[in-house]
Amino acid sequence: MDSNPYHKIALNQFCADHGYHLTEEGLRNKIYGRTNKEWITNLFGTLTPEQLAQYGEEKEALYRKLFDKDIKPVNGLLDFLHLLNTHNIPRAIGTSAPRSNVDFTLSKTGMQHFFSIILDESHVTHGKPNPEIYINVAKRLGLPPQRCVVFEDSLSGVTSAKSAGAKVVGITTTHTPEELSETDLIITDFKNLDPIDLFAKLFK
Repeated sequence: MDSNPYHKIALNQFCADHGYHLTEEGLRNKIYGRTNKEWITNLFGTLTPEQLAQYGEEKEALYRKLFDKDIKPVNGLLDFLHLLNTHNIPRAIGTSAPRSNVDFTLSKTGMQHFFSIILDESHVTHGKPNPEIYINVAKRLGLPPQRCVVFEDSLSGVTSAKSAGAKVVGITTTHTPEELSETDLIITDFKNLDPIDLFAKLFK
């Protein structure tokens, strides 16, 4: 999803409600791609698990309310997922988001049946840019990370996937091609993207 604009509005609103004002640079370098427990702790300092959960859900509820009527897959994604399904190519979701956001996204777009493996923020101790999430996803897929392709739109996610040893396709929904220069391939959307051609290009 091109969800970052809505996360940005929700983050700014949440932070303002609590007396914080973050710059665009601060959002990009300190929040995007990270788990709630990491960026919220950076903002507020030491919190109890209950306080952390409360702040996290407060922000995510704002995000879901903002995105509810506008959510849609990136162009071409559904066709690409159907092709992966046709070719029996295993796939998974590895995200820094809480499960409530994953369920919201999949139910709103009708994509639940494409993903039987979902790892969210609760499945890792260290969020992106640490490679833990993608190492864990690869294990669940039964593949070495070196045989996996990760689609990422955040800089911390790119670092995470590359550190895990995976091939990385950068999607320019959040960052420019120049900012995503460390990826193996850059796309603007999934339109006309054939997985067999893609894998041949990445693993030549």
